[in-house]
Amino acid sequence: MATVVNIFGERIGSIIAELTGKVRSINQRYAHPKIQLSGGAKLALLFLELYLIFLVGLLAYKFWTIIHGGA
Repeated sequence: MATVVNIFGERIGSIIAELTGKVRSINQRYAHPKIQLSGGAKLALLFLELYLIFLVGLLAYKFWTIIHGGA
């Protein structure tokens, strides 16, 4: 598999690799939550996530109807 350095060249590849390394280290640090959520908070977050998925689906549907000549 080609590395980032091989694809973009040495200078740009090293910059991109450095940035992705920083993001990777931040993701590892916050992979496990340090606080405990109550059942109500977990339920509220679940509903918010489902609502977000619904809104994205609605947006995709609207985009699809506009592209295919809908109103």
